[in-house]
Amino acid sequence: MTRGVIATPHRAASEVGAQVLRDGGNAIDAAIAANAVLCVVYPHMTSVAGDLMAIVWPSGATAPIGLIGAGRSGELATIEAVRSRGYKEMPERGILTVTVPGTVEAWGRLLERFGTLGLGAVLEPAASLARDGYVITPQLSDFLKGGAELLGKESSARKLYPPMEGGMLLRNPDLASVLQDIGRAGISGFYRGEIASAIASAIGRRDGLVTARDLAVHRSQWVELITVKYRDLIVYELPPPTQGLTALAIFARLNQLTPEDLQPGPGFATELKRIRDACYPLRDRYITDPDFADVPVEPFLDPTHAAAGGGALREGGDTIYMCAADEHGNLVSLIQSVAFDFGSGIVAEGTGMLLQNRGAYFSLAPDHVNRLEPRKRTMHTLIPAMATRHGKPWAVFGTMGGDGQPQLQSQVLINLVDHGLEPAEAVARPRIRVQADGLRTSIEADYPHAAELSRSDRSFELMPSRHHSFGHAHAIVIDGPSAWRAGADPRSDGSVESAS
Repeated sequence: MTRGVIATPHRAASEVGAQVLRDGGNAIDAAIAANAVLCVVYPHMTSVAGDLMAIVWPSGATAPIGLIGAGRSGELATIEAVRSRGYKEMPERGILTVTVPGTVEAWGRLLERFGTLGLGAVLEPAASLARDGYVITPQLSDFLKGGAELLGKESSARKLYPPMEGGMLLRNPDLASVLQDIGRAGISGFYRGEIASAIASAIGRRDGLVTARDLAVHRSQWVELITVKYRDLIVYELPPPTQGLTALAIFARLNQLTPEDLQPGPGFATELKRIRDACYPLRDRYITDPDFADVPVEPFLDPTHAAAGGGALREGGDTIYMCAADEHGNLVSLIQSVAFDFGSGIVAEGTGMLLQNRGAYFSLAPDHVNRLEPRKRTMHTLIPAMATRHGKPWAVFGTMGGDGQPQLQSQVLINLVDHGLEPAEAVARPRIRVQADGLRTSIEADYPHAAELSRSDRSFELMPSRHHSFGHAHAIVIDGPSAWRAGADPRSDGSVESAS
């Protein structure tokens, strides 16, 4: 009997998750174990000091629940504080972009509520990899070389992550110690113990905006999910501060089209850009931390509603998405990130952890809904997804891709539902993506009529096939209590692993 299945963007993480399932852990245990491994072996995409969002369908439940593990800005974070350092716009990198890490607290809450194993058991495989070393993939090698200028600005980052060739071994003993400490002492030590002191000291030495008090008071948030109907499915997304409403807005408008309209090619490219241009300005106008402003739902879910503007976010989005299912009926859709590749570019000394640059998404415009304010969660790109059919879970899916996640998610679901593709093909099929400026549309070289589109319309930018900027998407379709079909994106180093 198959005990479960897991899909992640790195084979080592998938294998660890599957082994946890074989050893009697459930999908939540497996997902966190795999996520921790990704924090070790995919440092360009994620970090223990990043943020985490999840949708969980617990065994025996009648509906899923969401967890928002988004860290807040520091108590010192004000528009004036950033401008006094010479910035007219929020910087993309560096100490001023660092926000409180949300991941570890989210791990603890997920395990506390749904897990069967303790933190020590699920984090040990990742700690071992960090201590003993792991093999650099060609993709990580490319990112280490491409990130050399950023990482070279900081001695701790430069020493830990120098340019390396694929096949070489990389060790991170400080991160191994952090993971073991979390396993022994729990999440409290991370936010209020020696690790917290190391993080706060690293930020303080660089005149950052996050303090030890900010770490000590951090909490994740359990939330009710938001939904929209798509064909005969109900699609679930996370509410603000995430951009889940943007994904639902796209689904609501795609639902007005026929499956024939959604066949890949020039016609669909035009429709997706039209829909994207109607939805993203809504996001940029309304979505922020709901503790600071009310976010209306109606404009997003009304297919006739549109807002002017092109899009205000920056390109970024180096993130991991993964999903898991088990024989008990537990499902997990989980996304976790350091924000841009290698985050802020700062490694907190003695921890081996890259600090995230999630604060780059704030605005320094005083009248902007997502303006920088103390202890605020920025509009957040991370959005795992789930879909039900006739009240039963049908699919878990998602993708990394920052600003573009709603567009990329929609293409995966279209492939599953409208085109009837198997999950492996649904996540592999060539995709398109309207860029953050709203002016250019990137298109993979093997997308139907890609060369023709790029020749005839200069707004279309031809990209290599299976390029990471089109996301690392993964999906599981649920056929029965212990029957699943799954796919892992060939754009990543990932795999689908089942546990028998």
